[in-house]
Amino acid sequence: MPAAASDLPTTTIQAPATLGLLGGGQLGRFFVQAAQKLGYRVQVLDPDPASPAGQVADRHLAAAYDDQAALDELAANCAAVTTEFENVPAPTLEYLARSVRVRPSAAAVSVCQDRIVEKSFLRDHHLPHGPFAVIRTEQDLAAAPPALFPGVLKVARFGYDGKGQFRVATGDEALDAFRKVGGKACVLEALLPLDCEVSVVLARDANGAAECFPVAENSHTHGILDMSIVPARISPALAKFARECALRIATALDFIGTLGVEFFISQGELYVNEMAPRPHNSGHYTLDATNISQYEQQVRALCGLPLGSP
Repeated sequence: MPAAASDLPTTTIQAPATLGLLGGGQLGRFFVQAAQKLGYRVQVLDPDPASPAGQVADRHLAAAYDDQAALDELAANCAAVTTEFENVPAPTLEYLARSVRVRPSAAAVSVCQDRIVEKSFLRDHHLPHGPFAVIRTEQDLAAAPPALFPGVLKVARFGYDGKGQFRVATGDEALDAFRKVGGKACVLEALLPLDCEVSVVLARDANGAAECFPVAENSHTHGILDMSIVPARISPALAKFARECALRIATALDFIGTLGVEFFISQGELYVNEMAPRPHNSGHYTLDATNISQYEQQVRALCGLPLGSP
């Protein structure tokens, strides 16, 4: 069987090559602008004809992420393809990878698409995480350890910015929330007493070289990021540990691109919350406050250019 395009030896993609982007949101818009500043052209695939990234791209394909004709056109026109959000179907990334470089890989992105897979990944790689249980049935809820209450019930897929998440104090409340989401697979996480929430944004290239941005301290309103303070007001030891954990995650995923890792700090201890296989909202500050932005790092990792030092 011939090697997939993503498995072929790494070559540098020079401007003015065309890069493909799956997703047309605000993070994608910044990626497009970073790529164009380096001399690349960008083709965006997003079903929304008014998508923010599509408005500034050199070409916008307004089509579904599983539209094979659109995917074939993207692959034919682009030297490499990346994504700006984690819910692009993994089969789409796998399909494109047969004929064009895709970074990050479908395998890496798929871990971040499903909270059950994500939590299992953290457990299996001995990364610090809060207590959790996989909930697929009402019987799973009935068997959940009492130590998980109060907790948060989260749908396993397609939940972000607080969507699909329910604070539950008792098993009865959890059962009610589980029924509200139609019995979809969930994780039940113990509600940790929070000191603060922090995040690490890093970039990693195909050779395993990585660069971390300063740790950000984040506050949220209604589940949506409201403010980031950089550097985070935590001890140097905790900041170092957060960067180390983020790098361990990137290495274990064999991640190529820009990765965001969110953490809880509870009673002085660090816990991984979740991973985002793309630039992160808490990294917007890199547009103005660091030597290189998280978006340019994404372009560089995609094209095989040397990463910059933040």
